Amino acid sequence: MTALAQAFSRVFLSTSDQFDDLKTIALFCGAGLLVSLPLMLTYGVDLSPGFF
Repeated sequence: MTALAQAFSRVFLSTSDQFDDLKTIALFCGAGLLVSLPLMLTYGVDLSPGFF
């Protein structure tokens, strides 16, 4: 969690680059993929307590 927090702070605090807007968009797209990929991989799989 600390590494994620540091990565977010580095991306949002870097103001010397002209591509700040693109970095922000790429960060949110990456976060969306990070959330949606596991959901897509488990689609149709019964994840009830009996599975474990």
